[in-house]
Amino acid sequence: MQLQAFLITFREVLEALLIVGIITTYLKRTDNKKFVKFVWLGAGMAVAASYLVALLFQVVFTGFSAMGTEMYLKISIIFISSLLLTQMVFWMAEHSKNIKSNVEGKISKYISTGSIIGMIIHSFLVVMREGVETVFFFAAITGGNIGAALTGWGAISGLLAASVVSYLFFKGTMRISLKAFFRTTGAFIVLIAAGLMVQGVSMMQDLKILGSVVPHLYDITWFLPEHPIDYAHYLRDHGVAPLLSGDIGIFLKAFLGYSSMPSIEEVLVYLGYFAVIYMLIFMKKPARKIEKVEKPKQNQKQTWKQTVASANE
Repeated sequence: MQLQAFLITFREVLEALLIVGIITTYLKRTDNKKFVKFVWLGAGMAVAASYLVALLFQVVFTGFSAMGTEMYLKISIIFISSLLLTQMVFWMAEHSKNIKSNVEGKISKYISTGSIIGMIIHSFLVVMREGVETVFFFAAITGGNIGAALTGWGAISGLLAASVVSYLFFKGTMRISLKAFFRTTGAFIVLIAAGLMVQGVSMMQDLKILGSVVPHLYDITWFLPEHPIDYAHYLRDHGVAPLLSGDIGIFLKAFLGYSSMPSIEEVLVYLGYFAVIYMLIFMKKPARKIEKVEKPKQNQKQTWKQTVASANE
């Protein structure tokens, strides 16, 4: 859980800080320092609002727990979080190239109109989006115990690491490729999303919401159990102890959705998820190549028309 919390917090906080940093840097560069305080005001309000959302989530979870329907809420949040994580990765991969120009364009409009409210709202929404996503993801990876994630070393170290990287980046002492950064973290986020998807299927099967054609496709508990086991009893029953510790299995289960005895449905969902991701990635690449080829052709047509027109003159 803590490693998941670290990766999610690091990425979400850094994304928010990068956008806020782009805004404040642009304001200082254009001699509009007077607006900087309003940007930080919006960001601060968003942090407070995100904390309130976390408290609200906790209250809702407690209410569902009292009604005995907590597991249904957990399953829903797990699947929604998996889809949100996937969408977040693809959105940032597509917009990371133009994020600076897009943000500066919006801020330029607010400066020209003198809209302080617009600037506050923009910075508020930027940070609020990341905050709400973080709360949602924490609810998924902790089973509703958001407070444990917020106060754990994963979230705290993720926050500190993102703050340091952002500070060094804008001070010019650290040069990082945003494209490479979001690709690398995106790969880990996709693994987490796939793991959440499998956990959701497993929980549905435990509750008998979803049946199984093959409940245990294979059993590699002898190699790597997914939970702590009584080694004395296991050795007595099987004649040999597992090769690897159950603690490693716990880590892999929390991080990647590992299961030592998965059902065929879990395996199919896991493989199917990556098949869809693969298709989405490689379906976009040919489209981009076609666009690049079409642009030179259009330019050639325009040049030919201009040449013919000048010749007729």
